Amino acid sequence: MRYPIWRIGVFIAAAVWPLFWLYEAWSSALGPDPGKVLVDRLGLGTLILLLITLCMTPLQKLSGWAGWIAVRRQLGLWCFAYVVLHLAAYCVFVLGLDWSQLGVELRKRPYIIVGTLGFLCLLVLAVTSNRYSQRRLGSRWKKLHRLVYGVLGLGLLHMLWIVRADLKEWAVYASIGALLLILRIPPVMRRIPRLIAKKSASATKL
Repeated sequence: MRYPIWRIGVFIAAAVWPLFWLYEAWSSALGPDPGKVLVDRLGLGTLILLLITLCMTPLQKLSGWAGWIAVRRQLGLWCFAYVVLHLAAYCVFVLGLDWSQLGVELRKRPYIIVGTLGFLCLLVLAVTSNRYSQRRLGSRWKKLHRLVYGVLGLGLLHMLWIVRADLKEWAVYASIGALLLILRIPPVMRRIPRLIAKKSASATKL
């Protein structure tokens, strides 16, 4: 079966950014502390991919195109890949692989604990994202994957703790996250197809 070109596009788009950032770090284009910039960009990339992943279900409801759901798992796995790179970059560039400093870092920066909890939740979601886990867990699979909402909350809290001095950018991501959660409230989700049907009927009459 031929792999859909749009899914190949998603793969390329998600893969190219970490490679580009690594190139920038190697070429000294990220300033005097390229390691920290790389850690920050990978963390923000994780949050953005998480928000895009959460967009898939509302987009499917709005458009009726099943492709949004087909790419949701792919985006979710990329989100996990980014958080793994974020954690690896932190260990290499911030800790310098000196594990004796980890206790000091946790006392100075407790938001690391919040980020680690988010990572562990994403690990559970990534490991159980396959069809075998869906069959094995049955109805419990959907309940388990509601952990993604907790991951969003942990990710936003992690970012808030880091950027306390400048909340403008954080507020944008938090607002998008809040909107996506509102769209998942059952009465709201049920109204979306009806609203689309009404708009389609109005457009047909015109």
